[in-house]
Amino acid sequence: MSVSSTDKGLLTPANCAVIFLDHQPELLSGVANGDRKDLLDNLQVLAKAARLFDVPVILTAVESKGFSGKIAPQLLTLFPSQTPIERSSMNAWDDPAFVAAVRNTGRRNFVLAALWSEACLAFPALQMLEEGYGIYAVKDASRAMNAAAQETALRRIEQAGGVCLTALQVLLEFQRDWARTEHGEEVLAIVKERYGSASPQARRRAIRVHNASANHQPKGGQRTTQRKEINR
Repeated sequence: MSVSSTDKGLLTPANCAVIFLDHQPELLSGVANGDRKDLLDNLQVLAKAARLFDVPVILTAVESKGFSGKIAPQLLTLFPSQTPIERSSMNAWDDPAFVAAVRNTGRRNFVLAALWSEACLAFPALQMLEEGYGIYAVKDASRAMNAAAQETALRRIEQAGGVCLTALQVLLEFQRDWARTEHGEEVLAIVKERYGSASPQARRRAIRVHNASANHQPKGGQRTTQRKEINR
């Protein structure tokens, strides 16, 4: 995959868009019970990252009458002005309205999360790769009917040139530098809300890194002191 449309291989809020494919009640009921809360929690991390950094978002629903209508309220609440694109095909890339929405973003990189991975994630991902788009599949915000289907779908996407990542990775990649203070506190709040069970030591380290970067001074001696503190 060419990295010419990224920042030396990294995603930024300015070089990608996020697509949420078919996070609907009936499809959610098809995944293992233990995965559902984890999936929705990770979905919220990804959605909040997109909203916080003002990244273009596309929402879709497949056969909403047959699959219990509206997509997850976690998404509708975060993007109240966004109208989901409804279609009949399992492959969103078969739908002209979806293709038009993708092209209208003006972006070349797309972060995808979907139910179910074996169809609604893999099919458009593979065809978008053929069209030359950079595809990033969010593993922990997508689910298949079972573990084998999930593993196989993601492997197929990777073999075609796509990339797998996590919702947290997307959030932190957008933030990237704690010296960028515009959204730093909100990013930390999202991390704390989702991963609050992290050890006190890990939280203290994160806070030290954040504070050291926020108080960054241009003088060389000051930088050295901060680096030592971060590495402790």
